[in-house]
Amino acid sequence: MDTSLFIQGMIIGLTLAVPVGPIALLCIQRSATDGKLHGILSGIGVATADSFYAAVTFFGLTAISGLILAHQFSLRLAAGIVLIAVGIRIFLTVPAPLCEETGYETYLKDYLSMVAIAIANPLTLVFFVAILPGFGVVFHENSVFSASEFVGGVFLGSTLWWIILCGSIGSVRSRIRIEHLRLINRISGVMIVCFGMGMLVLLFVLSGMGG
Repeated sequence: MDTSLFIQGMIIGLTLAVPVGPIALLCIQRSATDGKLHGILSGIGVATADSFYAAVTFFGLTAISGLILAHQFSLRLAAGIVLIAVGIRIFLTVPAPLCEETGYETYLKDYLSMVAIAIANPLTLVFFVAILPGFGVVFHENSVFSASEFVGGVFLGSTLWWIILCGSIGSVRSRIRIEHLRLINRISGVMIVCFGMGMLVLLFVLSGMGG
């Protein structure tokens, strides 16, 4: 096993996960209002999307990456609209009692929804394309085994962060009152809507400049 590839992947996975943006806010909100497992599974969904983009970049899958970048306007437009819709929904959501049980299908929904939202952001691919050349060792052997080590590192690094973050928030959830959960929903909803609107504004501004 090439330890350097795995460690580099972990570092990049952490680098992608740590910044607080709309996706992190969604995971935090789900941890606080629904429980740590909801937040962790949401975070793993993000890690899955990051790993997908890592694999695309590692193998140099120009057909897929080219298609994604060619349609990045539509993808980012969809992501911005989804974030606004999700933010409004969170703002209006009434927190459920802490004792309320949640079905397994909701856990799957948490995971899949974050995979979709994270994959709809092609900036992650741009990040990989820009940063990987700095890790020349990654390109020495484009084998399936090497890719598995690197992508596995990205997934693990990102997942570890979400387990720590969402697990910590979810662990103190029992001490949070319903009023506090409602406030968390309000603040998270507003911030996510602002992120979505900012994404759309920036998208159209850059599109106008490019045109």
